[in-house]
Amino acid sequence: MEKIIKAVYEEVKRRCLLPSNEYGIGAWDHHIELVYKIALKIHKEYQADHDIVALAALLHDVASVTNKDFYENHHIIGAEIAKEILEPLNVKEEQINHIQKCILNHRGSVINEKNTREEICIADADAMAHFYSVPSLLRMVYVERNMSIDEGAEFVANKLERSYKKLTPEGKELIEPHYEASKILLKKI
Repeated sequence: MEKIIKAVYEEVKRRCLLPSNEYGIGAWDHHIELVYKIALKIHKEYQADHDIVALAALLHDVASVTNKDFYENHHIIGAEIAKEILEPLNVKEEQINHIQKCILNHRGSVINEKNTREEICIADADAMAHFYSVPSLLRMVYVERNMSIDEGAEFVANKLERSYKKLTPEGKELIEPHYEASKILLKKI
């Protein structure tokens, strides 16, 4: 399975490097690879399957980096793209289905019931990644969205608060110091 994980790792990274990926390599460096690393770090604590978690973490945002227009439904389209990537690698159908469920249910803004430890692990890792990538969130609001200092700080603070609220109790406990630090950093006097 490690060869399959490595192949998927390289494929998603390749897609992030393509000129058609409007999010740039930052989508890889500051989010997808970060979600992957977090998921691998926490999967044992969540009693989640390593291989499912590794592949789902790598593929959770594959649709967004494939085509920016897919963003609104990237969880749905991403599940289909994941199948297209995994089938030629001879991943078992039951594993593909499980990975697809993780991708379908990873978004905090789309409330779907998470029925497996792997789905919960991926959703938490995705939300937790925001706390490790505050600089990229700040770049997004100030460079890409051209917000004022106050608007940008408020946007990032609200995003982090929403991410924190979406976490499971286990996820909240793991990220609590980062959440508290972000509130101090982004708070106005």
